[in-house]
Amino acid sequence: MDAPETPQIYLITPPQFELSSFPDRLARVLDAQSVACVRLALSTRDEDTLSRAADALREVTHARDVALVISDHTLLAERLGLDGVHLGDAARSVRQARKALGEDAIVGSFCGTSRHDGLSAGEAGADYVSFGPVRPSALDDGSYAEPDLFQWWSEMIEIPVVAEGGLDAETVRSLAPSTDFFGIGTEIWEADDPASALDAIVQAMS
Repeated sequence: MDAPETPQIYLITPPQFELSSFPDRLARVLDAQSVACVRLALSTRDEDTLSRAADALREVTHARDVALVISDHTLLAERLGLDGVHLGDAARSVRQARKALGEDAIVGSFCGTSRHDGLSAGEAGADYVSFGPVRPSALDDGSYAEPDLFQWWSEMIEIPVVAEGGLDAETVRSLAPSTDFFGIGTEIWEADDPASALDAIVQAMS
């Protein structure tokens, strides 16, 4: 993904969803807002479940010319004709994924709060790196990607950066000048009207 002039939206699916209804919810959001990419981020490792979900979402995203990547499953990304893979292990499998999927595929890397991991992922060939969460929480050790990290990255590094995890209107507003994409997931899917929830975030970006 190329770095855009202003931040773009990168949607992340919930870790679980009903296949009978979620593709329609996703379609309504994509029809309401401009979205650069969708990440299929199911927590299951069941191949059949992942494959059926990917097939259903690919119909929705590709009809709207939106890229679809899958979390971690490089072989499935290739087999199912997806646009790429999002890796959760920092830089460790970026080269392997790039070799498997080719130069045209999207290979992204989640690097937590580590500038070093981000640089390593970039050197290994990642198309983007993501940092997060962007606010402290009670989960894990409470560490978070501070605004300074995004500011430094945007000034020094050409590889696009994604901010994800714990986003709200205030953090979106403050990070907008120094990030390329906002990774939006539970922030909207837990709302009754995800499209309206996303619209509020987009309004904060500008």
